[in-house]
Amino acid sequence: MKFAFLVQGEGRGHMTQAIALYNLLTRNGHHLTCVFIGISERRKIPEYFYEAIDAPVIEVRSPNFVTDDQNKSIRIFHTLWYNSGFLNTYWKSLKKIHNTLEEFKPDVLINFYDFLGGFYFRLFKTNIKHVAIGHQFLTDHPDFPFKRGAPVDKKLFQINNYLMSMGATKKIALSFMPYDPSKVQKTVVTPPLVREEIKSLEAKADDFILGYMVNAGYGADIIEWHKNNKEIRLHCFWDNKQAPDPYEPHENITFHQVDAHLFQEYMKNCKGYVSTAGFESICEAMYLGKPVLMVPVEGQYEQACNALDAAQAGAGIYAAKFDISLLVDYLPHHRPIGQKFREWVQKGEEIFLTELTRLS
Repeated sequence: MKFAFLVQGEGRGHMTQAIALYNLLTRNGHHLTCVFIGISERRKIPEYFYEAIDAPVIEVRSPNFVTDDQNKSIRIFHTLWYNSGFLNTYWKSLKKIHNTLEEFKPDVLINFYDFLGGFYFRLFKTNIKHVAIGHQFLTDHPDFPFKRGAPVDKKLFQINNYLMSMGATKKIALSFMPYDPSKVQKTVVTPPLVREEIKSLEAKADDFILGYMVNAGYGADIIEWHKNNKEIRLHCFWDNKQAPDPYEPHENITFHQVDAHLFQEYMKNCKGYVSTAGFESICEAMYLGKPVLMVPVEGQYEQACNALDAAQAGAGIYAAKFDISLLVDYLPHHRPIGQKFREWVQKGEEIFLTELTRLS
C-alpha cells in the first residue's frame, strides 16, 4: 500500500512516532510517498527527522500553541487569536497538501495529530483514506482517567480531538497499557510506537538524572532547584535556540539542545527521568525501565491526563512543578514495569499492519 504522513511539528513526540511507523511499514513492503511536517515560527524541525525518512519531506505552515512570557504555560485564547491571523496561510498549506496528494496518489494519509489533517478532509474532496493517530484519542475509551475538576478544559480537549480527526476512516489511540477493546468501536487501542533505536539499547543506571522539557522556560525552574541540590548530577534537553550548546550554568548540571542520538544515549544510562508529561519520551523511559517524574505543561489539560494515565500504568509519579527531590525520594520505591511494558509494545507491529491494511 501507498501511504502519506502529516506530522505535527510541536515537540518531538509526533515526529518520533512517524519515524517508528515509517520503519514498520517499509520493512513490511509498504511505501511512504511523502511526508508533510507542520512548521511555525516557534519551532525548528530537528535534522534527525529529515535524515530518518527516505521520502520527500514537505514543510507546511500549521497552527501552533502560544505560551506565556516565560515560555511555560499554554495560553488558549491567545493561541486562538494568534492563529486567526494566519487563516490565509493555513489555506495555502491545505492547497499545497491537496496538490501534492493529487501528484503522489497515496491510499492513506496518516495524520499524526495536526490540525490541517482534519480540516483537509472536511474541506477537500478526495478518495484517500484518513487515519488519525495519537494517544489523545484514548479519551474515546470510557476507562480513560480524565483530570477531575476542569469540565471546560475537558470539553476543549474533546473538541480538539474532534477537529484533528474530522473525516477519519479510523482513529488509532496509542496507549501506555492495554484497554478493554470491547468498550470502543471506531477507535483502535494500540501499543505505543517506540523507535527501533530505543528497542536495541542496553539500559543501565548511572548516577545522574535526565530531564527533557519541550518549553525552554522550565529550564529556569530546574536551575533554581539545582542551586540547592548541586550534589545531584543532571543532564537536560531543551529547545532553546538562544542558549549555547551545551550550556552549564554551574557544576553538575548541563543543558543540551534537542539531539535524538545524544538523548537516547543519556536515556539508556540515566537512573531516573524528569519531563513534561508528553507521551513519547515517557514511553521510551518505560521501555528502558526508567522511573519517571512527569510535570504537565501549565495550561495543557491533555498533559495532566497523560500524567494520570502513565502513573496508572506504573511509569512513576507526577507533580505540578519541577521538584526533582520528589523523583530522588521515589527512586528506591519504584516497582519495575519494564518487562511488562516491552511485551505490550512487541504486540504493536501485528496490530498496526492488520488495522492499516484493512483499509485497502
